[in-house]
Amino acid sequence: MSFRFIAVVLFNLFFSFSLTAADNHSKNHQNKSRFEQLELFNKVLHLIETQYYRPVNTEKLIEGALKGMMETLDPHSTFLNKEFFEKMQNDTQGEFGGLGLEVTQRDGVIYVITPIDDTPAFRAGILSKDKMVEINHEPIVGLSLEQAMEKMRGKIGESIHLGIVREGVEGIKHFNLKRELIKVKPVKSELVKSHFLYMRLTQFQKRSAESLEEALKEFKANGKSKDHIEGIILDLRSNPGGLLDQAVDVSSLFLKEGIVVSTEARDPQNKDIRYVKKSGYKDLATPMVVLINGASASASEIVAGALQDYKRAVIMGSQSFGKGSVQTVAQLDKDTGVKLTIAQYLTPKNRRIQAVGITPDVTVEEVDQDAFEKDLKEDRYIREKDLRNHLTATIENDAEKKQREVYERQDRQRRIEELAKRKDKKKVSEDEVFKTYKPSEDYQVLQAVRYLQGFNVFKETKSHSK
Repeated sequence: MSFRFIAVVLFNLFFSFSLTAADNHSKNHQNKSRFEQLELFNKVLHLIETQYYRPVNTEKLIEGALKGMMETLDPHSTFLNKEFFEKMQNDTQGEFGGLGLEVTQRDGVIYVITPIDDTPAFRAGILSKDKMVEINHEPIVGLSLEQAMEKMRGKIGESIHLGIVREGVEGIKHFNLKRELIKVKPVKSELVKSHFLYMRLTQFQKRSAESLEEALKEFKANGKSKDHIEGIILDLRSNPGGLLDQAVDVSSLFLKEGIVVSTEARDPQNKDIRYVKKSGYKDLATPMVVLINGASASASEIVAGALQDYKRAVIMGSQSFGKGSVQTVAQLDKDTGVKLTIAQYLTPKNRRIQAVGITPDVTVEEVDQDAFEKDLKEDRYIREKDLRNHLTATIENDAEKKQREVYERQDRQRRIEELAKRKDKKKVSEDEVFKTYKPSEDYQVLQAVRYLQGFNVFKETKSHSK
């Protein structure tokens, strides 16, 4: 199937999508307009092919037109070329190559939604809300999200440099990462304060609900809680979402019955309703807190919204991302497809999520335990050399390149030494600068534990007073 044919099919699909019986009297006029627009498209294409001063690749031209058409709809509707189509299929399997970054674009700026746990980006210390300004020492200002993602791709094992601008930190932060085969472990679990089961769900991929169920059974049945589980903390912070059926399955672990989520489509009669699965393992009684933040999106918001509506859990943290639209992937041929927004999600109480998000019952802002990064001032200004395709005065030779790399290593060592002075230590490791995550040291997790402890005390007091 040619790209030219795909373009015609897509134009016909979108221009005919809204025709109804009530519009029949103007149908001839609309058909005329549609074919006039298609003819205009062909004229422009022909003009470029015959008069542009260099030979052009027609397939790339039409692919660009398709991408542009989809970009007029919303940020989540897009044309999927062969590479993107394969990536989308691989991502839901929980295994893919890359850096482990979920990114989005707003006002022309590439933002990090979240780094995925146990990936190069996460270990390097890249954070949600970081703004990407450089890839391999080249500015990316003005690039589309797809172009930026294309630059981040590469062979597993290859190195890549990212330049990041972070709120509250002056200048550009530099990260050197190495691409890996990303194998996402969906669930991490451990006990906090002996009796509180902390479970972090990183993505809604295949087996996410099953992994949560296994963690629940393991800690409850194997005596790992010494006595018993007094509370559950489900951490959905910085979880970008994933598979809808997994959101339903996760919710079903903690709900007895009812609607988990429904959709509101263009046609009011075309409503998809997903219900709690009544069979299978369930925990309906253990006090529960769900942690969310501004990077909790999509499936995370579905779960948080359902548990909040049924008052099964207390939602704690900060306002979620607000990604409540429904996309479907239509395959055009064996290599390409389109991802199209077709509806929006509603919580069990018919609350819309899109562009609103889930408001926590208890607002607890994230606290940066280490002010180290803020104390190290760097140049905050973007100069001519920071612009993409800037004209260089000289070409960097091998000696200058080595000198720059030495400087970067020295700068990293300087950061470590600065932290050592502040901690009155002769020496600190890089792990202390870029430390691994511990739930027992997380302010929001500890607040969740305190809430559950208070709830249990209240429950016991109420029981004794009867």
